[in-house]
Order: sequence, then structure tokens, then C-alpha cells
Amino acid sequence: MQISQLVQQADVPLATVKYYIREGLLPAGRATSATRADYDENHLERLRLIRSLTVVAGLPLNRVKKILDVIDHPEGSVYEMLGTAIDALAGYLPGEDGPDRSCPRAEAALASLGSAYNASDDRMAAFAQLESALRAVEEVGMPADTERLRLYGDHLMAIARAEIEAMPTADPDAAVQYAVLGTALYEPVLAAIRRLAHQNLAVGAK
Repeated sequence: MQISQLVQQADVPLATVKYYIREGLLPAGRATSATRADYDENHLERLRLIRSLTVVAGLPLNRVKKILDVIDHPEGSVYEMLGTAIDALAGYLPGEDGPDRSCPRAEAALASLGSAYNASDDRMAAFAQLESALRAVEEVGMPADTERLRLYGDHLMAIARAEIEAMPTADPDAAVQYAVLGTALYEPVLAAIRRLAHQNLAVGAK
């Protein structure tokens, strides 16, 4: 297909597609002349993936690049790649410049969650992300108490366990894509269902 058809089917502006190609997020098409190139279903799928990560998951392009790199160049075990992908979804990766690495709120929260979260440590990007989130709710006068944290922790661990068990571990490439996209794209689904639950409870309380 021509680039005009690719743009139309992917619902992505031409200028954006050209930018993705320049930045290496999208492979260039197969040149057919000095000014023309052919694109195929792989380009279309890639564009839809980038669009999902940026529009649906709301990720900035620097994190999308890291996620695509994990998918394109899988290294290590499935679970090591999953860890790298999850770190890429957070605000920054371990070892990069980021917020203060002192995370007393996150440490206290994980201590209250019990043994199910023992594998978590301050090298994980999500650890600092939790610290930042807990600090934010504390600053507006809504600190997370132990009861709330345990409620969240128990239910989210059950969701995470089900997702990990469903991961296609026999195929490392498929496993990484499943883990990355499942984490990135299902977080908005969880948030939307939570809001719908709030709405229904509020209506029922009238």
C-alpha cells in the first residue's frame, strides 16, 4: 500500500507517520522509486500499536521507544524482559535521572502489604512511582491507610497473578508482547471499570 493508504487505515496523520519513521519507531517502507515506497500489514500493525501506547495508554514517545525496543530485541528470560518492560512503563528506568530515591512511604506501604510483595524493592521503577503517588495523596489530605492499601494490594495481586498465569511462556516474543501490551493497555481498562463502579454505587446510594 502507499503511504496515503497507510495513513488512512491507521488513522494517524502523515506528518506523524514520517516522524515515526525518522525516529526509528516505524520501519521505512520498501522503496519503489526515488519518491515512493510500499508499506504492508506489518507497518499498519506497528502504527496501531504505537497509537494504542500513545493515545490509549497515554505514554510519551520516549517510553514507547523503550517498550518497542524490548519487543523488537528480546534478551534474557521472559521474566527479565517482563521486568524491563514494566520499568519502561513507569516514569523513568532504574539508573536514569529521576526523583529522590528515598522512598519511605513506598517502603511502609509494601511492609503493610505482607509477604506477597516481598520481591519488590527500590530498584524497581514502580517503587519510586508508588512513592510519588503516595506523597501526592498525602499532600492533598488523603493519605492511604493500611486498610486501603491491603484492599488494593490483595485485589491487584489476584489480577496480576491471573495475567502472569495466562502469559504464553513457550514463545518468548509473544510473552513479552503480551506482558507489555497487557500492562500498558489494560491499565486504562481497570481505571475505567473502577470509575464505572463508583458511578453505579453513587447512583444506587441516591
